[in-house]
Amino acid sequence: MTAIDHYQNKLAYEMDPSDLFDALEVGQPVVVIDARKSFAYERERIPGAINLPHREMSADTTEGFDKTKLYITYCDGIGCNASTRGALNLAKLGFNVRELVGGIEWWKFDGYETEGTQASAGLAIKCAC
Repeated sequence: MTAIDHYQNKLAYEMDPSDLFDALEVGQPVVVIDARKSFAYERERIPGAINLPHREMSADTTEGFDKTKLYITYCDGIGCNASTRGALNLAKLGFNVRELVGGIEWWKFDGYETEGTQASAGLAIKCAC
């Protein structure tokens, strides 16, 4: 594998907060999935995200999902692998999926708002990409 192959593959399966924000802003057909347990989702989440913990992903729990859309999984951040497990589960079920780099931690770091019982208003967006 060449360096070009490596980086193209990486970009094919990951998305950063800035790219996700842009996709949501322009109405691209993406579905954001919080792969953490429900108490974490209730506390704070990316606006518009749905909660489907990675441990509960199955053909039954995803039966109504549209396979033409792109699914973006996230969790707390780099110290959590719920988004990786969720992305793997969805890929095994035949969905087009990417993992959000840095999870909700980097989403907030880049200045984006959150919703939930401990929502943050967000700051001036400051992605340096």
